[in-house]
Amino acid sequence: MTAVPGAGVPQHGPTLSVVIPVLDDAAALAECLALLARQTRPADEVIVVDNGSSDSSARLALDAGARVVSEPRRGIPAAAAAGYDAAAGEVIVRCDADTRPPEDWLSRIGAAFGEDPDLDALTGPGRFYDLPRPLAWLASAAYSSGYRYGAGAALAGVPVWGSNFAMRLTAWQRCAAGIHRNQAGIHDDLDLSFQLAPWATVRFDRGLRVGAAGRMFTGPGAFARRFGWAFATLKLNWAVQSPGQRWLARVTGRRPASVQP
Repeated sequence: MTAVPGAGVPQHGPTLSVVIPVLDDAAALAECLALLARQTRPADEVIVVDNGSSDSSARLALDAGARVVSEPRRGIPAAAAAGYDAAAGEVIVRCDADTRPPEDWLSRIGAAFGEDPDLDALTGPGRFYDLPRPLAWLASAAYSSGYRYGAGAALAGVPVWGSNFAMRLTAWQRCAAGIHRNQAGIHDDLDLSFQLAPWATVRFDRGLRVGAAGRMFTGPGAFARRFGWAFATLKLNWAVQSPGQRWLARVTGRRPASVQP
């Protein structure tokens, strides 16, 4: 297997740490790591967070040159946060095992943060590569727009998407204490978005597109489960500040209570 480039490779711009939470996803992970190895701008480190896999995910990651971090607490929120905590790069890049990044993905991310020192986080859309056409196009457009504008209204900011986003290490350090990392039944990316907004500068880049698996469309149970996670995430964060309070905080420049020093 082609090794994933690791730390020590000199690069232009900020250093990049790619974080991938994994639970029994060896086949998908192998493809993701192979695509990361083909990036025109390699990662400075790739961190695979093993969330208690019973398959060969951890061994595969090590063989590919990634650093493996173990997180025994089940759930993507705990696994993702453990990866962010372990990251050494100036910019943390997040994707999932089933993410399919194009060859210029990391190059675009590095350039965006290098050119804008005020940028705290960057996110982009996805294309569901495992759905039949034209359903794939319709589902991708609907999900991206719905999440971007629906979640954006709920949190008074630009939401980041877990399959395709990056944030400065300093941004993570600033909001990490507010993350609900021990709540397994929530969307970790939406929860992080609540902690970033409205104080952070978060940008949506239409051109920063990746492939993603359409797992939520595999049946009514999968869709209902994800809807339940979204409701639980909103409930947790609206208990701190309502949407109205968050929009007022954004207009006035006050940070949400969850990230007050």
